[in-house]
Amino acid sequence: MSTVRKIIHIDMDAFFAAVEQRDFPEYRNKPLIVGGNPFSRGVVATCSYEARPFGIHSAMPTSRAYRLCPQAIFVKPRFDAYREASQAIRQIFFDYTDLVEPLSLDEAYLDVTNSDNNDGSATLIAKAIKARIKQQTQLTASAGISYNKFLAKIASDLNKPDGLYLITPQQGVEFIGQLPIQKFHGVGKATALKMQALGIHNGNDLKGPSLEDLQQHFGKSGLYYYNIARGIDNRPVVSYRKSQSVGVETTFQQDISNTEVVRDHLQQLFAKALTKVTEKQLSAHTITVKIKYHDFVQITRSRTLQQTITDTANITGLLDVLLNNTDVGKRDVRLLGITLSSFDDTQKQSQLVQADLFENTWL
Repeated sequence: MSTVRKIIHIDMDAFFAAVEQRDFPEYRNKPLIVGGNPFSRGVVATCSYEARPFGIHSAMPTSRAYRLCPQAIFVKPRFDAYREASQAIRQIFFDYTDLVEPLSLDEAYLDVTNSDNNDGSATLIAKAIKARIKQQTQLTASAGISYNKFLAKIASDLNKPDGLYLITPQQGVEFIGQLPIQKFHGVGKATALKMQALGIHNGNDLKGPSLEDLQQHFGKSGLYYYNIARGIDNRPVVSYRKSQSVGVETTFQQDISNTEVVRDHLQQLFAKALTKVTEKQLSAHTITVKIKYHDFVQITRSRTLQQTITDTANITGLLDVLLNNTDVGKRDVRLLGITLSSFDDTQKQSQLVQADLFENTWL
């Protein structure tokens, strides 16, 4: 008997902006942009659907968003409100399955293969989840349903907002075959251009090269591309994900150039990162400094220590070492970041028990 999973990808619609429009009626039916100051160096976190026809999208500088739509309403993010809504939505997920893998505040994968809700229909479960989200939070979600993560995530984006899209196991390979390569999750702009130069424009084209050829051109990602082109994605929905790194960064309103000022900011960022690491009950051995210069050139410098990184008092010397062989003091700096990684295995990882997966009702 075939082993087919039932994966749902839930993606909230314009989440931050939707929360703002829910909480402040005066923002409704108007172009709304959540992000930084449009007259500074802020970026768009998200925008309402009313703002999107103007060409505004996430990660765009808010100054450009203002030029495109000067009549838009610009608001600062209220992360406490977004987290509260996210927690309420996540609780709904757990009423249907224990296998919930959050990707961010506004999206998650759910494995409902063994759920008894709604006669085991993944589509009906997705509809029920969407209805409860709407009822309890007054927010809309889009859902994609399929037999693997790749297709479920693609499907959730097809009928936004308030969408629902199913890709069955019988439809998967044909669907992927027609999918433009730039729409593949895991294929960025540079990779898409490289693939197009090789004559790979869609999923059918991606099935042409051998595994060896794809690995030669794309390294370790070659196997992923080879499998995805054939509708194969065996990644499980993991309800526990071990932290690989903890980082904090800050972008300055005005560039800084003084080495002492840079070091002071790095010490403050280190203290914040170490606090987060301690709260997660982790012990780090690697520290990485991230520097973005005024011209957007970005570099990193790392050092891995045999002992655990725990002491904020003695970090200055290590920061001086990391700042060597950089242009700090010679070039203006617009962003600084600190990341701690190489954790000891002190977290207790939940055991994931995978039951047998059987082909069953989809519709």
